[in-house]
Amino acid sequence: MDRFVSYLSRFFMLAGGIALLLLVLLATGNVVLRIVKVPFAGTYEIVSFLGSLVIAGALGHTQRKKDHIVVDILSEKFPLLVKRFLDVVNFAVTCILFGIVSWQLVVWGDKLRLSGELSETLQFRYYPFVYGVAAGFALLTLVLFLDCMRAIFHREEIQ
Repeated sequence: MDRFVSYLSRFFMLAGGIALLLLVLLATGNVVLRIVKVPFAGTYEIVSFLGSLVIAGALGHTQRKKDHIVVDILSEKFPLLVKRFLDVVNFAVTCILFGIVSWQLVVWGDKLRLSGELSETLQFRYYPFVYGVAAGFALLTLVLFLDCMRAIFHREEIQ
């Protein structure tokens, strides 16, 4: 399971990186074309949608690698058993929270798809971006669940 999540998180990170590259190219191209008074229409919309994919693509990978900021001023002084308990509670609560976020994003994406809602400027369907963000949060939820299971069942860290 861990290998599958590793491949999946790298795939999402790659997709997020591609979205970032497209975002940068679009924004840069728009700035250059503004100089000659012919900017792209709907750049703000597309940059917003791509930005959401950039962030969603990085969520699972960042959690897997523990590349986020951790503030442990207080908890570093706790005994290892207390730290583990707090880790389990933290992983469980955040797993539930982001599972709900992912689920609600799918519900919202379904509403957008079924209603045929279009983006304001370019008039294209944007529910795939909502589904993409939901997938990023679903991966984060899976990674948090695995972290929770590791915190519960790996006893070699307890002293």
